[in-house]
Amino acid sequence: MADEKHTTTLGDKGSSSDHVPAYERDGPRVGTVDDFQNNADYYALSYWGRMGLTPESFKRRPDTDANKHNKLNQTMKSRHLHMIAIGGSIGAGLFVGTGSALRKGGPASLIIDYMIIGVMMFNVVFALGEMALMYPVSGGFYTLVTRFVDPSWGFAMGWNYFLQWFFILPFEIVVASFTIDYWTEGSLSPAIFMAVFIIAIILISLFGALGYAEEEFWSSALKLCAIVTFLIIGLVLVCGGGPDTGRYNEFWGDRYFRENAFKNGFKGFCSVFVTAAFAFAGTELIGLAASESKTPLQTLPSACKQVFWRVTLFYVLSLLFVGLLISADDERLIGANAFANSQASPFVLVGKYAGLNGYDHFINGVIMVSVISIGLSGVYGGSRTLTALAEQGYAPRVFAYVDRSGRPLYSTIIVVAMGFLAFAGVDQKNAVELFDWLLSISGLAALFTWGSICLAHIRFRMAWKRQGHTLDEIPFKAALGTIGSYIGLGLSILVFIAQMYVAIWPVGGGPDGGELNDAAGFFKTCLAFPVVIFFWAAGYIWKRPKFLSVNDIDLDSGRREIDWELHRQMEEKRANASIPMKIVYKLF
Repeated sequence: MADEKHTTTLGDKGSSSDHVPAYERDGPRVGTVDDFQNNADYYALSYWGRMGLTPESFKRRPDTDANKHNKLNQTMKSRHLHMIAIGGSIGAGLFVGTGSALRKGGPASLIIDYMIIGVMMFNVVFALGEMALMYPVSGGFYTLVTRFVDPSWGFAMGWNYFLQWFFILPFEIVVASFTIDYWTEGSLSPAIFMAVFIIAIILISLFGALGYAEEEFWSSALKLCAIVTFLIIGLVLVCGGGPDTGRYNEFWGDRYFRENAFKNGFKGFCSVFVTAAFAFAGTELIGLAASESKTPLQTLPSACKQVFWRVTLFYVLSLLFVGLLISADDERLIGANAFANSQASPFVLVGKYAGLNGYDHFINGVIMVSVISIGLSGVYGGSRTLTALAEQGYAPRVFAYVDRSGRPLYSTIIVVAMGFLAFAGVDQKNAVELFDWLLSISGLAALFTWGSICLAHIRFRMAWKRQGHTLDEIPFKAALGTIGSYIGLGLSILVFIAQMYVAIWPVGGGPDGGELNDAAGFFKTCLAFPVVIFFWAAGYIWKRPKFLSVNDIDLDSGRREIDWELHRQMEEKRANASIPMKIVYKLF
């Protein structure tokens, strides 16, 4: 029988001195038993303190039994998590990078490769969602890899993931500043806009997780509206409904598919994987955000399902129209260096070629917002990962500092400080080499991340069964179970092999005119691989962990206590729903 403090009604306001909202007090459980106990210190602050704008808010959050596994707040709303899942990682990789990929591989390679990466991401996100709901610890997937696979490999994956976001921030700031050139045509120095974007990122980061979540909600809404608009316009243009002033004023059809579907053959096909992987990077942030969500039991499963719709509607369909409307031989698509600007975006080119006045400006604005959004994701993902590394003793302890408003303060400061490296990109010609090398660390990082998530899920399920648990004890299960994780892991390995192949035998040949790449070109594509091996070896030598057998895996510490009564009520509601609503629950 529940004790008295667990029987408060939803409308119970408590005493006037209680700053904690009714839905976060002891009483009706919001999907868990102990999710919000570590929010008590947060709600003890004044309003401006909770916003992180008072001296008191910068003080260290006190250690308690409730927050020993996760000192971050659970303040993200369901709408935040849904938008992070469905639109959070849509950025320059889709809007700009696909132009270079189309030029190298052709329209058929573009769509097939994105579908393959999409299948992989579907399984990765479901595997991560299952584990993140069970273990709401800070650090997301990195902590899960350490727990279920191997501490040394978890150490390597944590630093690999941190560096991925650490080096992406200045790059995104540079790209955003050069989108302004579309309007200024070089009349103003990009350094002005770099400073503006850095200040904006600092201001949003001051508000912590809620600042990031709110920005993601509105920027994702803009990105999704832009893509839906593009799908409608693309359909009209393919059917020949464009203005008479443009090229699509007659039935356009599939002429570009018939001309050059698989440009550069198998090598071109493999080369597109690099862009596709970069475009999907950040999808796994849902696992980090889950540890700061108010209602994970209700929200996280739905957010995971929405990844399927993002892959299907927003990537595959939009790229289908790109392949139908833009030729792979279009010279304007050439923009393969680190600073490929928005004028090389196939989405912008569609507006130009169609004669749609103003549409190219709209898309350019969306690209600018998208790039800044990814930069903020870098601050969020990098700071949370560095804090988790510090909490486990794998990084300097100073980075374990979480202030009373729930911000990993020093981790955020160092990631934001890296953004000032963007000023090295003012001179574009001289900065290309620097940013090529920085991005080379991020090039394969996402593949290691996704493969490790799938491996962690496989090991988790093995330990769960070996230690006497049943699947009925897991409230949200991956759609395809461990089979899906084996598929995700296998695809990660295949894509890695394809990228290594292209790194050795690049499209167009090596810089000396031969078929093989030189050493610099190879490592600009695959530098993440030796970096991961280095950190794995360093973690092993430093910590000397013993082999983690399935029997030794810790399934208990930090595990969320599920409110099974609430879970059963949710299941009964879905089981008794009408057929249309059952379909909605199944798909969303």
